[in-house]
Amino acid sequence: MPAVKNFDPEAISLLKDKIKLIKTDKGAIYLVGPIQLPVNLFGETAQFQWYCWLNCNEVTEDFERIVAKLSSANLAEYQQSSVLVHGDFHDADQALIRFHSICHTGDIFGSKRCDCGYQLKQSMKHIADQGSGALFYLANHEGRGIGLFSKALAYILQENGYDTVDANLQLGFADDARDYSDAIQVLKALRTKPVTLMTNNPKKLDALREAGLDVEDRVQLWGDVSPYNEKYLKTKIERSGHLNEDEGCCHND
Repeated sequence: MPAVKNFDPEAISLLKDKIKLIKTDKGAIYLVGPIQLPVNLFGETAQFQWYCWLNCNEVTEDFERIVAKLSSANLAEYQQSSVLVHGDFHDADQALIRFHSICHTGDIFGSKRCDCGYQLKQSMKHIADQGSGALFYLANHEGRGIGLFSKALAYILQENGYDTVDANLQLGFADDARDYSDAIQVLKALRTKPVTLMTNNPKKLDALREAGLDVEDRVQLWGDVSPYNEKYLKTKIERSGHLNEDEGCCHND
């Protein structure tokens, strides 16, 4: 690691005030923020506070040492997860949260093969309308945890008749390999009061409750159904166990 000895003391002071150490069983999570992030949300500007976190084996409150490592670690090759917070998330009596798995094709390109881009924008809108909440954007969850390249391979199989579950299984992966432990640690650092979870996925609900978090309610998040994603949505319900109170959610009427 190249030594970096010429930090501007003022710059380091500013950074230290924005870094929080969260100890874990495997080392530490370094949470940086809050950072002002005005967001264009359906043509209106919504004010969010943005945090990003980094996993590290080293546990230290010498944050200058951690910053000094970054230039040699080439973090641009990896994706780090983050969280958008709105309102008084720490102390508000009610708060909505969403654990959103990154979807390169849906979130960025607006793919209609899934409902991810729709869920991302709708959850942000629901949080802004509620007045307090947080959207956790989980970067290592692409393709339910198989990564972007493997997701592309799975898409080829899906174009040839495999559903999303079987495509992952044929490539040697689990149907759903996502892990929520880091996000849960960050959530605990940002809020101790009960939360309402936006999800159709019971595994997310179970992960929070098994970690001892108080989830007082769940809000479903269906929509943007089209001929391109109807099979995908039905597979979520019929094979992945997603919860559906709205029997019409997966029919393009």
